[in-house]
Amino acid sequence: MSPKLSFLLEDFPRLLRELDPSTPPAWGQMNVQQMVEHMTDAVLVAAGKIPVKLLSPENRLPQMVAFLFSEDPFPQNFKNPLMGETPAPVRYPNMETAITELKRALEAFQQAFAENPEREILNPFFGPLNYEGQVQLLHKHAKHHLKQFGV
Repeated sequence: MSPKLSFLLEDFPRLLRELDPSTPPAWGQMNVQQMVEHMTDAVLVAAGKIPVKLLSPENRLPQMVAFLFSEDPFPQNFKNPLMGETPAPVRYPNMETAITELKRALEAFQQAFAENPEREILNPFFGPLNYEGQVQLLHKHAKHHLKQFGV
């Protein structure tokens, strides 16, 4: 298992459980549980469970993918056009349930590629990504949101 995949499957859920749900964000408007639920949605997109359309111009995809595989972090306060001006209300009754759903999404992600390792799944910003690309994206995305909450 790659270090980034191990981080996603093991370290990320553990760090989220250790994070105080009342921790204020360093930027943005999401609270901790909204961030966990947002990450669950991102994992489900990566698993092909939430279909999306390509939002980036096709001629920009090589630059976008180069950024994805760089060590450069996502910018703070990035405006995701898939999200509204205000964060979505929480769907789950508490953080523990939200983290459990994130872990289920990660299992669905693993299963999607176990069934078809050569599969490519469309990401709205980076275009079609294979398993390695999706792991890279989810890892970078998780680190971005952990930093948002001081982890």
